[in-house]
Amino acid sequence: MENRGVSAGAYPPPALMSRNSAIDAYHLKLLTMTPQRARELIQQQLQFGSGYNRNAVRLILAEVQREHGQELVDSLIRTLELDEKFDLAQGTDFSSLGK
Repeated sequence: MENRGVSAGAYPPPALMSRNSAIDAYHLKLLTMTPQRARELIQQQLQFGSGYNRNAVRLILAEVQREHGQELVDSLIRTLELDEKFDLAQGTDFSSLGK
């Protein structure tokens, strides 16, 4: 991927901020991992249940942890029974994944 002078930590990306505010809000919503969006994405991954889907869930949990903290991650693991389905334990630090 080509670096065009934008720092890796720029959020939202400057390209999104250059458009009108309606588009910015739309794209920002797509880029933001809300608890509801995380739950929906994880439920989609649970339908398939392979090792690839386990890794996808771990990446989703990493994003949730960075944006919302460990408490929400543990709640998702508990309520979606990820400990039983993907052997993911509460208290696991996922924050370094996907960086």
